[in-house]
Amino acid sequence: MTAITVNLNPIIQLTDNQFYQLCRENPEVKFERNAEGKLLIMPPTGGETGNRNFEIAADFVIWNRQTKLGVGFDSSTCFKLPNGANRSSNVAWIRKERWNALTPEEQEKFPPIAPDFVLELMSPSDSLRETQAKMQEYIDNGVKLGWLINPKMRQVEIYRIGKPVEILASTQELSGEDILPGFILNLQIIWG
Repeated sequence: MTAITVNLNPIIQLTDNQFYQLCRENPEVKFERNAEGKLLIMPPTGGETGNRNFEIAADFVIWNRQTKLGVGFDSSTCFKLPNGANRSSNVAWIRKERWNALTPEEQEKFPPIAPDFVLELMSPSDSLRETQAKMQEYIDNGVKLGWLINPKMRQVEIYRIGKPVEILASTQELSGEDILPGFILNLQIIWG
């Protein structure tokens, strides 16, 4: 099952607060919203993808606790991007000083900020084309580094501001470069 798109715009254009309330009133549904204001209803992940997400997140938590450089987020966190879209990634990370510049209310709701880093892990129900477009949207909105991991193809796409997408096949590890200093993701937890 891929994401379902619902266009309510001819009837109502949800404000940020209304979208936030919709998400709060329907916690069992994972919503995103694209730049045109259309609602995206995201399917749940299966067991394999859920386990991979968990393992990846654990590596980020350990690194972030050791470095204390920023704030990490899981897939249930929705960010309000500069283009108006509300997006969630499997992992997101923001430098501490950027996060601390937000007001407590901005931090509490859907933070109006593009993360410094995002990771999308493809699940069998995801469309590669749609996920690639989402990754490009992140970069176009100020995300500095993004990883699209495709377990089925054993491939990683690396997105960076102002650079072409780099594609790696069956690579064993990924470096956080200067965005996530010292972070290395061992891809054996993905490839098995």
